[in-house]
Amino acid sequence: MIMRNSLCHVLALIILTIGSYGQTTALSTRGMTSRKAMDRDLLEVTIPRLEKLYSSHTYTVTEVVRWYLARIEKYNGIYRAVQNLDVPGALATAAGEDAEAKMGGFVRGPLWGVPIVTKANTSIKGLVTTDGWKGYIIPGHELVAPEDATIIKKLRAAGAIILGQTNMPDFAASDTNRSTAYGRTGNAYDVRFSPGGSSGGTVTAITSNFALLGNGTDTGNSIRMPAATSSVVGIFPTRGLVSIAGIAPLDWLLDNTGPIARDVTDAAIALDVMAGEDSLDPATAGSQDKAQRGPYTQYLKPDALKGKRFAVPAFILDGDPPAFQGVCPNATAAQLAKAKEESSTPLNPATRTAFLKAVKEVTAAGATVLIDPQIMPDSFADAASHICTLPYLREGTDNFLAGFGPAQYHSSVEYEHAVGKPLPGVIIGGDKTGMFAAVDIQQTTLETDPQAEITLRRPRRELLAMYEAELDRLHLDGFIYPAIQMPPVDETMPQDGRLSEGPHSATGWVNMLGVPAISFPAGFYDNGLPFGIEISTRKWHDGDMIGWVYDYELHTHHRRPPVLVERGLLPTAAQPPAP
Repeated sequence: MIMRNSLCHVLALIILTIGSYGQTTALSTRGMTSRKAMDRDLLEVTIPRLEKLYSSHTYTVTEVVRWYLARIEKYNGIYRAVQNLDVPGALATAAGEDAEAKMGGFVRGPLWGVPIVTKANTSIKGLVTTDGWKGYIIPGHELVAPEDATIIKKLRAAGAIILGQTNMPDFAASDTNRSTAYGRTGNAYDVRFSPGGSSGGTVTAITSNFALLGNGTDTGNSIRMPAATSSVVGIFPTRGLVSIAGIAPLDWLLDNTGPIARDVTDAAIALDVMAGEDSLDPATAGSQDKAQRGPYTQYLKPDALKGKRFAVPAFILDGDPPAFQGVCPNATAAQLAKAKEESSTPLNPATRTAFLKAVKEVTAAGATVLIDPQIMPDSFADAASHICTLPYLREGTDNFLAGFGPAQYHSSVEYEHAVGKPLPGVIIGGDKTGMFAAVDIQQTTLETDPQAEITLRRPRRELLAMYEAELDRLHLDGFIYPAIQMPPVDETMPQDGRLSEGPHSATGWVNMLGVPAISFPAGFYDNGLPFGIEISTRKWHDGDMIGWVYDYELHTHHRRPPVLVERGLLPTAAQPPAP
């Protein structure tokens, strides 16, 4: 009955054009604080500040939710960040929390009354998990989630209000944010430019104040690179700190999920909620004993950068990152060379200049930053390219559909039987496998594959040993580098003879290792588009890493909200407002 009862609601949501529900979400002028006051109080509001507004009874949760829904209604037609809204669900949850607040002994959860959005590959019970792909919204064959993803359960339990799902490229398999299910998301600082992918919908929503908080997913850069295009904070936790159960995979051996927020404090609060062991995700087993203890807000201290030592990986400055998803042991020399050529991502001169300026800011806060061509040279990227996850893609997709697929299909085979067409090779393999269409990759299961040791496990161990040895050799706390190799790209015209698939980064090696990393605002380019940098550190040291960025944030205050447009394009739309 879940499938049948959900479909009417789901179909209404999936075809909803933002702006068609005007009277439902518009702020009433009766009995409510003026819109002007709400704009002043809620634009760029933080979780601690919102909690104070609730405690002082300045606003109800319903009033706050309606303010965000009205803002989405006003601007989403231009920026197209939010793919599906759950207006009835959000308002019902808000009304329930308002009633709850009047009860004796009521205690707020850490995200109580916080409006959030979630990426469209993250299962929400009763809604369609589009995964950005038109094949999951075929009428009568929608991928309606029978259960919430683990992080959704945690966010709900903490009191978060889920407004809806954000746009993403098909299967998260792109560095830009164009979706066959919903179209293109624009950068909030200039809609002509890309916000990056695949979490571009979430970063545009958060930087535009469509919601206070969101989640992203990251298989090769997809939280961190988009965060850098849009002046927000994106956390890639140590793999295993946060469960990915219930999130449609691109590559389950590289995938991760984490918070996206406008400042480090909000991201730390959200990570506390999202973290924890989960029997549905074996990677989380034992994480409670390995990870630094929460709450992560305890690491947010002034002078956290003082005396710390970082280094810049040379292969990133060289533009020579590893091949995404790796090259399997049976690859020919020509195939290896082709994979390396496809992964080459030169560092744009403007990005290099912006990064070196940010390095000076880090050192001004009391840290040491080493730059030397012998620090994590190109040979590190070459070693990372031998971590091959391609033979195990179908296993990840089948495991996801088994637990979170609709009644019609619980495997890739059942999907093909139900719909009459197979799922694409980017998530199940086939004649061509993965994002770069590798050939001759036989699909198998990791647990039973006799070649898994040489294909995946041993090269991953060896690369982690190289990473940790470099930290030890130079007495480092972590590595620092550009979170993006180029400025956000203009998507209104072809470049180099074709429409750009970027912007790109050189940070997929973080996924191969599963170490924590965080992307954060580090200023603006001359054209007003944001620039961001990234720090990575040792596994399970997420708290320390968050603390360093908090100190940098205190020293720089780079975050500036975008100036949104309601229609068309304004020549000054890319310019940040004056401080």
